[in-house]
Amino acid sequence: MTPEIRHRVLQAIDARRDEAVAFLQSMVSIPSVTGDEGRIQHFLAEHLGRMGLNVDMWDTDWEQLKKHPGYRPVDRGYEGRPNIVATWKGSGGGRSLLLNGHTDVIPIGNREAWNDDPWSAAIRDGRLYGRGAADMKSGVASHVMAVAGLMAAGLRPKGDVYVNIVIDEEVSGHGTLDTVIRGYKADAGISGETSGLAIQPACIGRIWFEIEINGKPAGIQRHHEGVSGIGLGYKLTKAVEALEAVRMASVTHPLYPNIRESLPCTIGSFQAGNYPSAFPSDCLLKGSMATVPGEDHEGVKRSLVAHIARAAAEDPWMKEHPPKVRFVGYDAEASAIPLSHPIVEIVSGNLKEISGREPEISGRQGAADTRFLNLYAKTPTVIFGPGSTAVMHADNEYVAIADYTTAIKVVALSIGDWCGIEERGSGRGR
Repeated sequence: MTPEIRHRVLQAIDARRDEAVAFLQSMVSIPSVTGDEGRIQHFLAEHLGRMGLNVDMWDTDWEQLKKHPGYRPVDRGYEGRPNIVATWKGSGGGRSLLLNGHTDVIPIGNREAWNDDPWSAAIRDGRLYGRGAADMKSGVASHVMAVAGLMAAGLRPKGDVYVNIVIDEEVSGHGTLDTVIRGYKADAGISGETSGLAIQPACIGRIWFEIEINGKPAGIQRHHEGVSGIGLGYKLTKAVEALEAVRMASVTHPLYPNIRESLPCTIGSFQAGNYPSAFPSDCLLKGSMATVPGEDHEGVKRSLVAHIARAAAEDPWMKEHPPKVRFVGYDAEASAIPLSHPIVEIVSGNLKEISGREPEISGRQGAADTRFLNLYAKTPTVIFGPGSTAVMHADNEYVAIADYTTAIKVVALSIGDWCGIEERGSGRGR
């Protein structure tokens, strides 16, 4: 894009700042906990349609989804929870770009811990508060408003732009997977996931697991004859801690220099006993572990099973009554694209232009739907969003309005640089 056109785009976005903030407030004010995304998806489909985009909205075929190798078991289907791809058709001759984001959010948790209603989208001190403000309605809104800004500047892309807004990211990522199954792909992608305006060509993987431990039952008066699930569970909790230490000492990745924060392997739930005067013979541990790009995902699972088996074999009871390790729930592979990929360079250059500082290039310390786009759609996707991973899922979640505005500008310029741009009314198909 010429300097004159770039200036025009940024002016158009600045002129629509209040509209952009109001749009994000509207999104945050719509409750959309995973499983209840229908209302916000219809709101967005109608908005995108009014913008003049070609809107494809559909409910996932659960049975068809189950046939895909990327599917992970979930407890409920997808009726009334549609996915969206809104296409801004290019005039021809440019590269295509897919803008990916999700609207489902986690539950609000303890309502009393919030300073405002979690759905109020209150604004204070330059921040917009509410569940999903960071993760990741601000990322989705930045994509929509970037397209709106280019339109307001009287421009049109040469390559196709796909605004992809999905459901069920927090549980499975199946919304993005189903986008791939439906046939959508592009020459590159931008995911608006929480990155705090860092440029992130990689995301970690996440594996949830359970360890079932069966001790020896006994009556409370003769509990000394039993084998306590609590004691056994404690031993295996320490074993998981030891595995974390081994992995932190042996696993490295250039985008994850702080491996301690990037590679947790921990027990998050310890369930044993059900009554104060009953002997707790059984125990169920639930935990998760992270992986980095380049690791053998299934191999990491096998290493956990083997490590627990070795730890159990050191205990006289568990040697004869080994625990059972199961992989249940969230299961996401790590994913990465090269740092030298042109989409990484374009987004980085535009962030430097807008912010005046050198971009932070890092790996996302969380799983992301980019794994489906990179692997199955052959759409190399970089993560760049205004929300911060540090406050996602937190009480009083927020996004800085300045970061949101920056993201809109960076995405708009990146659309132009990647897809090519021209005056509306010129080119083919007009």
